[in-house]
Amino acid sequence: MAAADKDEGGFCLVLHGHLPWVVHHGRWPHGEDWLYEAAAETWLPLLAVLDTCAREGIRPAWTLGLTPILLEQLSKRRFQDGLRHFLTDQAARARADAAAFPGTDLADLVPLALHWAERFERQLEAFDAIGGDLIGAFREHAVAGRIELLSSNATHGYHPLILHDACGRAQVRAGLRTSERHFGWRPRGVWLPERAYRPPSSWWPPAVHGLPRDVTGTATLFADEGVRFFFVDTHLVRGAKAEALVGEGDKTMPVSENQPEWDVMRGWRNELEPHRVVEAGRLLPLQVLARCPEVSEQVWSGKIGYPADGRYLEFHKRHGFRGLRYWRVTSSEADLGDKLPYDQGVISAAVHDQALHFCDLLKGRLRMHRDRTGRAGTVCAPFDAELFGHW
Repeated sequence: MAAADKDEGGFCLVLHGHLPWVVHHGRWPHGEDWLYEAAAETWLPLLAVLDTCAREGIRPAWTLGLTPILLEQLSKRRFQDGLRHFLTDQAARARADAAAFPGTDLADLVPLALHWAERFERQLEAFDAIGGDLIGAFREHAVAGRIELLSSNATHGYHPLILHDACGRAQVRAGLRTSERHFGWRPRGVWLPERAYRPPSSWWPPAVHGLPRDVTGTATLFADEGVRFFFVDTHLVRGAKAEALVGEGDKTMPVSENQPEWDVMRGWRNELEPHRVVEAGRLLPLQVLARCPEVSEQVWSGKIGYPADGRYLEFHKRHGFRGLRYWRVTSSEADLGDKLPYDQGVISAAVHDQALHFCDLLKGRLRMHRDRTGRAGTVCAPFDAELFGHW
């Protein structure tokens, strides 16, 4: 968690990394190439940023989730050899484009083709420099305090639809053990698959016959294994039932049912406040942070957010079959055939301006919260890490 201003509050940037199991399941479009593209477009660039921070003495304090399924794939020799082949092939494709474009209507794209070739070649050098060990490289940054690593369920099991408590506990335990084996320690926090939470309840499974069954709440399953925080979506906090105030030493003070309606200074049901969870009358020793939608949509929305900026790289248009990307967004309404060439020269200005806007947005939300409650808040912005490799 990074401090926006110690008097105003903090900012928690959470990047979630997950891919389903694709090793030995073909190459393209939804096989191993999916994993290699994620490494080239997301994991290696993120690692490069962290390496730059390390050289410049910067502690970015991100939270980074690497699911057990992703960890197991990244640790395979097949992934390491496959990524080397992928990067070599992409560089060769780019150089072939640079040789083929002159004398055609794509001649202006030659510099960009050479840029892609050099980028893939640098990534291959960087990957070889760490011995193909992406997990170890991220682990080193975590040990240095630049990032905090998260775990998740063993097979990305979706808690609200897990039929038996024993299966839910197995997902949690096996996931944490897998993370511990790769990291060298058990993470304190987790990413709930799809950020999906289920309270303790009498549950009637939708796809099987039989009577309703009592199920344990999601938070209890994780708290019993030593997890101390996770993240949820906004509506779970805004629609929560406030049952008590929690003070020092976990002392609780019950509140009336309607107190959240009139006691606005408490910050009830506010996503800028960390929340505790009570399940089956038990105050659990973990914190829950909720997504701030006004901040998050600036980053992920292709309609009103930064990805809608016409200057950024168009993710969906490639040159030829399995080719490279040479065009820009142009307009979110533009047909792929109407996309204009990508211009690297204008991107630095776009990133700078939008970074300033994002910082102002964060500070504005934190000041609003402080003015309302008298307390410093925390803006939580969780994203799929792959999003940042798309534009």
